[in-house]
Amino acid sequence: MDIPIQKKHPVIRYKYHIAGGIAFIALLIYVLVTSSGGRKLRVDTDHVMVGKVSNGKFMEYVDVEGLIQPILTIQVNSREAGSVDRIVGEEGMMLKQGDTILVLMNPDLLRTIEDQRDDLEKQMIAYQETEIEREQKRIDLQKQVLQATYQLNKLKKQFALDKEEFQMGVQSKAQLEVAEDEYNYNLKSTALQLEALRHDSVASLVQQKLKENDLAREKKKYARAAERLENLIVRAPVSGQLSFVKVTPGQQVSSNEGIAEIKVLDHFKVHTSLSEYYIDRITTGLPATVNYQEKKYPLRITKVVPEVKDRMFDVDLVFTGENPENVRIGKSFRVQIELGQPEDALVMPRGDFFQSTGGQWVYKLSKDGKKAIRTPITIGRQNPQQYEITGGLQAGDQVIINGYDTFGEAEELILK
Repeated sequence: MDIPIQKKHPVIRYKYHIAGGIAFIALLIYVLVTSSGGRKLRVDTDHVMVGKVSNGKFMEYVDVEGLIQPILTIQVNSREAGSVDRIVGEEGMMLKQGDTILVLMNPDLLRTIEDQRDDLEKQMIAYQETEIEREQKRIDLQKQVLQATYQLNKLKKQFALDKEEFQMGVQSKAQLEVAEDEYNYNLKSTALQLEALRHDSVASLVQQKLKENDLAREKKKYARAAERLENLIVRAPVSGQLSFVKVTPGQQVSSNEGIAEIKVLDHFKVHTSLSEYYIDRITTGLPATVNYQEKKYPLRITKVVPEVKDRMFDVDLVFTGENPENVRIGKSFRVQIELGQPEDALVMPRGDFFQSTGGQWVYKLSKDGKKAIRTPITIGRQNPQQYEITGGLQAGDQVIINGYDTFGEAEELILK
């Protein structure tokens, strides 16, 4: 006898197909909801940091680390060639201007100086001999002048006597004319003799001046040679700390070779490097500040190196007032370089969200603080503590400022 087969209900027969269809419809609904209303994400409020947007003073400045360096570093060069005889100054030693650093030895220079001294002594002897001769000649010239003057006066008196005798009739007119011719001849002769004596005197003075110039030249040559001998002693050009001496005893040193370095420690400067982003805005004279132990120390920029290396450029600053306590070379300070005057602006605290969004949007909290919605914004200037908001937010708004890496692509955060 045949047993009738009972048919299964269609739901039971197609249960897997129905389940698959329901799952597909649910997925389709989820996709439609996500694409239309944005994805939501629940976030614990303990994992977010909230900052408030407000109207306030915005100061554009750069916060960088600066290292203390000596205000001036002097390289000491040798002024004469020679071999290092002995080193007096030790690295790290505090020196005063004129203190000996090292002593050089140059036998050739010593021989040159001895030769110059011998030449000077010979020139001095020759000058003294010339002086004796000139003095003797001066005396002889004076005697000749005296003799010529005496003869001229004698002839003058004789001619006057001849004139009187002619008037008395003792001499004839012819005799008087002869006496007058002889007087005029001797007068001119004596005048020429006196002129010659005067020229001899002038020539003697010129010769004396030339000899004096020769002697002065020899003295200068010897003085320069002696000065070169003094240059074998290398001295500190300024007071400061001897950083290093890079020569050793017996080493041959050439002229103008760098052999040591001195750091001037009367004042200090702060050296730092800035991003090339600021190169057009950093100029000498800009003010800056160091905050150290709850006290501010003002500085100003004194040097800007325009050369960019590894997208950075160097800047030097000096303290315009007192220095911080315990300033030491190599010590670091945080330096705030001001790029302008404080201005009224809409600002918000700086945060890590900028790395994720590039400053193009933030999560802004709703008024009840229960959710945060992705909101486009525009950021203007910035400093290490603040962003200047130029669009998208208003004073009183609250935004999440910590990093957004864990939020994914969520359009809305539900805060719990």
